[in-house]
Amino acid sequence: MVSLRGLSTRFGPIWVHKGLDLDVAAGEVVSLVGGSGSGKTTLLRQIVGLLQPAEGEVQLFGEPLFAGNRHEQKLRRRRFAMCFQQGALFSALTVFDNIAFPLRESRVASEAEIRDLVALKLHMVELQPHHAALMPAELSGGMIKRVALARALALEPELLLLDEPTAGLDPTRSASFVDLVKDLQRQLGLTVVLVTHDLDTLAALSSRVAVLAEKRILAYDTLDAVMQLEHPFIQEFFLSERSARALERGRGT
Repeated sequence: MVSLRGLSTRFGPIWVHKGLDLDVAAGEVVSLVGGSGSGKTTLLRQIVGLLQPAEGEVQLFGEPLFAGNRHEQKLRRRRFAMCFQQGALFSALTVFDNIAFPLRESRVASEAEIRDLVALKLHMVELQPHHAALMPAELSGGMIKRVALARALALEPELLLLDEPTAGLDPTRSASFVDLVKDLQRQLGLTVVLVTHDLDTLAALSSRVAVLAEKRILAYDTLDAVMQLEHPFIQEFFLSERSARALERGRGT
């Protein structure tokens, strides 16, 4: 589903990634972790084409991200979606119109069909029909996350990218959102790549963990296998007493 080869990223004289490789197979849930400034969100943005690396190539679904003509690229882009950390909802549009936006832009459905599809997506993220009339400013943090997820799922993507999906949520709402993502991933057969610093989320969702350090993917394996590696960042991130408690909670969800 995702293949990164020789990816290097530079901002001015600073190299963030250097010769980074990563492969994500269909159906996996891959959590990307790393220290502050290691370029985790930058990597997500490169996967979806919002940023271009200085060197290397991004392939999605076995093809270079920018291969083909404009129509072929448009069709490829319908196959993936991204949820941004703060939701990135259009503040001047209602919940209904936010979710309907990609459907209208892609012109794949009539207005009558869009009404039905929006209702379905609201139901999928466990929101009520009357929430469709609300404005983003009227939503709680948890509801914003769910509306953003509904909008991301509007075109039924195969690949879903999540940037800090539980950031800003209290523990109860965070656990509820993780359960929702887990259920949707199973029901829809999604491949998921997420950036998270939250160990509860990581332990509850991940089939594999990619550790971004030293400008590359330092380790890429199951959580248990990664935790066996002797590296200062891995030891600090995963094996402190606080981390151990969080991982235990996550595995119990």
